[in-house]
Amino acid sequence: MSILFTDSLRRDVTANLSAFEPWPIDDESLNRAAVAIVIVADPADSTACVLLTLRGGHMRRHRGQYALPGGRLDDGETVTAAALRELREELRISLNETNVLGRLDDYPTRSGFSIAPIVMWGTGVQDIDPDPGEVEQVFHIPLDDLNGPGLPRLSAPGPEGRQVLSAWLPALGHEMFAPTAALLYQFREVALNGRPTRVAHFDQPQFAWQ
Repeated sequence: MSILFTDSLRRDVTANLSAFEPWPIDDESLNRAAVAIVIVADPADSTACVLLTLRGGHMRRHRGQYALPGGRLDDGETVTAAALRELREELRISLNETNVLGRLDDYPTRSGFSIAPIVMWGTGVQDIDPDPGEVEQVFHIPLDDLNGPGLPRLSAPGPEGRQVLSAWLPALGHEMFAPTAALLYQFREVALNGRPTRVAHFDQPQFAWQ
């Protein structure tokens, strides 16, 4: 049975995140960033989804890759404020701190960032107007996809002994890789299923290092 966008889901996700202790990263060599994992209703029905973007092909970093709305923190900005601001700038979605349900572990990237994932409840989100300078396409990924067998996929350990984490999602029709796949995997484990799973040890493919 499909996971629906209901008050019951919001309560369950909030409770699961409240019971989870996120691990921060204290490494001054990494640039701090935040992303928004926004739970919304599918425009066609009441199925619960998360929003995913495809970055524009002309972007300086990670062009043509799947990503969650987000970016680098401004000076003096909190991770929550940054995630809300980036969501507004990239998708023209205006939420506030009352929409925030919790957060997950910081994730260190090969490109030199520490990403803080902020989970939000997208009440009333219908019309999305992506900034064409940053976003090529927006996808609604059903939570059923995240709970399916396509997440996670793990490679054989590399030279450093780390496995690359990826996901095959029906809504995309092909594979997506860490860091985004790792963040969505932890969201699946913690927020949807109440399992305190860590993901910072999973690696990214080399094309995502720059």
